[in-house]
Amino acid sequence: MKIAQFSRFGFILAAAGSAVGLGNIWKFPYITGEYGGGAFVLVYLLTVAFIGFSIMIAEMFIGYEGKKDCVTSFETLAPQKKSLWKLAGFQGVSGLLIMTFYSVVIGWILNYIVTSFTHLPASVEEAQNIFMGMLKSDPYTQIFYHSVTAIIVTFILTKGIKGGIERLNKFLMPLLMLILGGMFLYALTLDGFSKAWNFMFAFDFSKLNSEAFVTAVGHAFFTLSLGMGAIMTYAASMQKGTNLVKSALWVVFLDTTIALIAGLMLFTFLYQYGATPSKGPGLVFISLPSVFYEMGILGNIFSVLFFIALAFAGLTSAVSLVEPMVQYFIDRFTWSRLKASVLMGSFFYVIGLVALLSNIDGFSSALTFGSKNLFDWLDFVTAAILLPLGGLVMAIFVGFVVPKSQVSALLEPQLGKFFTPWYFSLRYITPIAMFIVILNLIGVF
Repeated sequence: MKIAQFSRFGFILAAAGSAVGLGNIWKFPYITGEYGGGAFVLVYLLTVAFIGFSIMIAEMFIGYEGKKDCVTSFETLAPQKKSLWKLAGFQGVSGLLIMTFYSVVIGWILNYIVTSFTHLPASVEEAQNIFMGMLKSDPYTQIFYHSVTAIIVTFILTKGIKGGIERLNKFLMPLLMLILGGMFLYALTLDGFSKAWNFMFAFDFSKLNSEAFVTAVGHAFFTLSLGMGAIMTYAASMQKGTNLVKSALWVVFLDTTIALIAGLMLFTFLYQYGATPSKGPGLVFISLPSVFYEMGILGNIFSVLFFIALAFAGLTSAVSLVEPMVQYFIDRFTWSRLKASVLMGSFFYVIGLVALLSNIDGFSSALTFGSKNLFDWLDFVTAAILLPLGGLVMAIFVGFVVPKSQVSALLEPQLGKFFTPWYFSLRYITPIAMFIVILNLIGVF
């Protein structure tokens, strides 16, 4: 079955929508300050250039040349057709597994959009009690919003590449940038902006250690939405003659810019009202709501807008997590898009329900295995094993398995004199870096 095609602009927005997710808006700002501010940003940009960008081009190459789902694209490009390289298409499964808990988190955000209209916590302690109460003791609210998320994502998937995914990103991505941009402009007028700037960009090389470098490599990889089949699947829908390199540069630019703008905006608000930066969910669901309370009615407006922007980022990424498996069943089993979308939506919804319950008191003990509950295991296995393994496999496949003549025929005219260093990085630097990331994430060192 022929895959519907993106316009070039549509591909850039879809790929950027996939890359710009929840982690951009709360993880990147914090790790930037934690590991030396501007010094870390410099290391991060270098890792994006030599590792993240290398893998992104490789993933786009596989999809663009294969013109099918992940499994079929690997199978088509492998020198021996029907080889074991079709197993490399497991990236689609990775995205679907991520979606099982990602949908739950988007549900939390939808809940906070609603509550921001009526009630903001007056202190960090109250904000923490509200969030932990929802997480540990309120399955009904979580199930409701998880269900809403699943319905929205599945509906968009049923509409296909042009009518669903491209249209979604053409609408949500500009709105996301507009909301964050407007809040950023307001942040520029506050005294806390200078402190936020120093937190994120002051060069402190004393904080640059081996852990910082591994973190930079890992985040450069994950933030670009690599190794889960989304970029590959979207690239299969690119129009013939599209410049892969220019498209990838736009995706990297938008992804990094939004992360920096969001970070400066968030930390300006935190410093302006005396709050302390914290990691992960604590930043977004605990620290920020209490800061918005201090702003009065403006805080309610900003809280609603911020969580709407966060929901937009989550939804554009969510669709890209499921689409590779939808396309797989369409291509391999000639399923209708409706059938494939509904079944994949049902899969992540049901597993997500169980993952959600693994955080709930009364269920958690039965759904905890070893040191982690199901929710945390899904997060760990995908982030520490499947995604970096996907990047490693793609680097080896394009760097050593696909004939160099085929790679250079498409990419050398686009990369020009940078083709040779890119190819060298893909073959040697990227695999070593990804292997180190995997060992670090699973706790070998």
